[in-house]
Amino acid sequence: MSEAYSPIPELNLLKEFEDRIGPVYYSEGFELREYGADSGLHTWSEHPEFLSRFIPFAQANHSGSDYALWRCDDRTDLAALPVVLVGDEGHLYVIARDLRELFQLLAIDSEPVADFGFLAPEDVEEHSDGHHEFLTWLNENFGLEPPEDPHALWTGRKKTDDRFRAWASRFVELEDR
Repeated sequence: MSEAYSPIPELNLLKEFEDRIGPVYYSEGFELREYGADSGLHTWSEHPEFLSRFIPFAQANHSGSDYALWRCDDRTDLAALPVVLVGDEGHLYVIARDLRELFQLLAIDSEPVADFGFLAPEDVEEHSDGHHEFLTWLNENFGLEPPEDPHALWTGRKKTDDRFRAWASRFVELEDR
């Protein structure tokens, strides 16, 4: 049996990085959790079709929000699935079109901001202890840096979020935006 954190190479690399730097944050509020563990989605709906379409994998903030991959289709590359924020304050939306885009957003070093995404890099006043190491890891493994314009990423994921909201509204009542 494999001892890998997950069946997703990108998440396994992140887990190795997280284990290597120890118990410090590298992006505000973010921390990998047990892959596939409960993230409170059952509080939204207990419908099996709803629950079976999510793969929780990380804590998104210090107050109880999580990240989960949304199985929007049957693609085999799980890293290419959209990432959903399962918010502790009633938010449920696509925050990134895939894992690499989430990693870029994590490079801002900000907790998700309700219905927006993340602060602009220039609005982050203080960085997490492991932030510099994360930026190095992100560039070395994926050739990525923090987004120059997080608003453009946020706008770019709107089509995916609209699709998600149409699907999820079959099972749960979502806030108007």
